[in-house]
Amino acid sequence: MKSLRQFKSFAVISQIISQIIKWFVIASVVGLLSGLGSASLLLSLEWATDWRETHIWIIALLPLGGFLSGWLYDRYGKSIEAGNNLLLEEIHNSKKIIPLRMAPMVLLGTTLTHLFGGSAGREGTALQIAASLADRLTKICSLQPSDRRILLMSGLSGGFASVFGAPLAGTIFGLEVLAIGNINHNALFPCLVAAIVGDRLTLSLGLHHTAYLHAPSIPAINLIELIAAIGAGVSFGLAAKIFAKLTHKFNQFFKSKISYPPLRPAIGGVMVALLVGAIGSTKYIGLGIPTIVKAFETQLPPWDFAAKIGLTALTLGAGFKGGEVTPLFFIGATLGSSLSLILPLSAPLLAGMGFVAVFGGAANTPIAATLMGIELFGIESGTFIAIACVMSYLASGHTGIYSAQRIGSGKYHFMPKKEE
Repeated sequence: MKSLRQFKSFAVISQIISQIIKWFVIASVVGLLSGLGSASLLLSLEWATDWRETHIWIIALLPLGGFLSGWLYDRYGKSIEAGNNLLLEEIHNSKKIIPLRMAPMVLLGTTLTHLFGGSAGREGTALQIAASLADRLTKICSLQPSDRRILLMSGLSGGFASVFGAPLAGTIFGLEVLAIGNINHNALFPCLVAAIVGDRLTLSLGLHHTAYLHAPSIPAINLIELIAAIGAGVSFGLAAKIFAKLTHKFNQFFKSKISYPPLRPAIGGVMVALLVGAIGSTKYIGLGIPTIVKAFETQLPPWDFAAKIGLTALTLGAGFKGGEVTPLFFIGATLGSSLSLILPLSAPLLAGMGFVAVFGGAANTPIAATLMGIELFGIESGTFIAIACVMSYLASGHTGIYSAQRIGSGKYHFMPKKEE
């Protein structure tokens, strides 16, 4: 009897080891693919941004860029047009392999958006490139639907970590983004490996991420500071909610009013180009990295975050390709910087809190956002960052930037899971 128990124990241990080896190999390949994809994206966007800023006249051609992008997707990409929502749907309900053309098409579409002057980010593109490349392993490795689910989740983690240089946040993002209130831990190890490998590969290729100013001093958490951090977090959550709702509203408006898909980004491009011309500045288009960096160095006016919300929601809602997260960083950092005018916390600290908290509220990923804040701005700011991310998550409600994200458990025990 004792020998039988020992045999069963040995069999279990052997199975665990074999699974660890299996997923280490698979997730490492996913990380490599994610890193290569993110490196290609970062180089493309660096080129597009530099070219646009030295040839400002190209913003006048944004409608043409929008039409071209819209025509390409209408002609060749109808099955992948849902983008990140397609990835989430495939993780929830495994149906068919994600077409390989998603990777080059979203890379081209995002590059066109940034080249011609749209306001968008890069995270969504990195996720789509990573997951579509990773899904090739489904057939190669003969993965079952449950294993494919883990594969795609590790693709999300690898893509996020490698494009932002935040492997811990990337690990949790792949687990947390699927459903509000639920985290599936059986993909934890593959997501961690893919995130680390993807991040290290991107760095080894000579691509470096923006370094942001850390708050020179962090105050003790007393009552006044606690109330200020909570108030800031609520403000960040409301900004996240406004951004998500406005983007969805623009998307619904363009689809209901314009039947021919390529005309949606074309007309949206006319509107964005006119607004940029009226503003007389390019600070609100593209990624907006210079303005994000400035938010950590000085107090910025309160209209910066509002202008970025409007232009990005219009750009993405009209059908241009690109991500939402870097614009959310912009919105949060500039809003936090402006809040330092009325709150007893420094501009660098509030900018860092907002940087991750608006993202956490809009994506409904407070744990990933908190970890990202610690990775980027240091453990010293961790408590303030956590407070801001949690409050933003609560204040943003069940609205989010990903319509395919499910509600595992509601955010509040006193109200229904779904809002009217």
